[in-house]
Amino acid sequence: MPELPEVETVRRGLEKVTLNQEITGGDVLLSRTIAYPFSEHEFLAGLSKNAISNWQRQGKYLLAQLSNSSHLGVHLRMTGQLLWLHPSEPLHKHTRVRLFFAGDRELRFVDQRTFGQMWWIPKGQATSSVITGLAKLGLDPFSSEFSPKYLAAKLINSRRSIKSALLDQAIIAGIGNIYADEALFIAKIFPATLSNCLQIEQLTELRTAIIQVLEASIAAGGTTFSDFLNVEGINGNYGGVAWVYNRTGKPCRICGTPIEKIKLAGRSSHFCPQCQGKS
Repeated sequence: MPELPEVETVRRGLEKVTLNQEITGGDVLLSRTIAYPFSEHEFLAGLSKNAISNWQRQGKYLLAQLSNSSHLGVHLRMTGQLLWLHPSEPLHKHTRVRLFFAGDRELRFVDQRTFGQMWWIPKGQATSSVITGLAKLGLDPFSSEFSPKYLAAKLINSRRSIKSALLDQAIIAGIGNIYADEALFIAKIFPATLSNCLQIEQLTELRTAIIQVLEASIAAGGTTFSDFLNVEGINGNYGGVAWVYNRTGKPCRICGTPIEKIKLAGRSSHFCPQCQGKS
């Protein structure tokens, strides 16, 4: 599933190619991709004859502000891709929505698993009232409010593993399995450690590690282990330099100890038993 760096990579790509170009129409090829409004015609009519003023990211959500102050919302979910293409390009069999732009280009939403969603939010309506998941998000890791004290306040009464806590979007918006593993390695914290057992010094290291690994992945264009592509159809490069994620049995890049994998709350967690310990 695309996480914060992948979604941010897509946002930056969309900012470069889609702004200030009128949406002239579109085609919905899979009805359930449109989460709101429930009429495909109303969805396309709301977007048509408007240009995108800017793209924002909230957690793993993408929000485009349109020239009439309405919004387009997108969540890629597990396998969603937004591709900027010429209309003559052959349609991928998993294409779900096409948005046509002036200048003979189009934005295609391709989604193999069909969990991705799109919304049109009318002018004057709060985006969080339509995309209800937005109201449940915790702080963005790049927010000035994201601090060790914030983490301490959120974790003080939690007896779940720190790995599970990092995946909770109500605590930190945008982190998933890949970057939780990577940040815990950099912070030298064993993923099964109980959240409320971490000291403020460890939380300080963890906050720094989260930001460090997210910035590194954004610089590399995200991670591609399965379906992620940027708007130009290019894979991300972070996977080739990952510290622990998806490297079970391979030597730790720091100490050479084989990377191990355990299950926590049904999710795989990769770690170095030497660098992170098993306390």
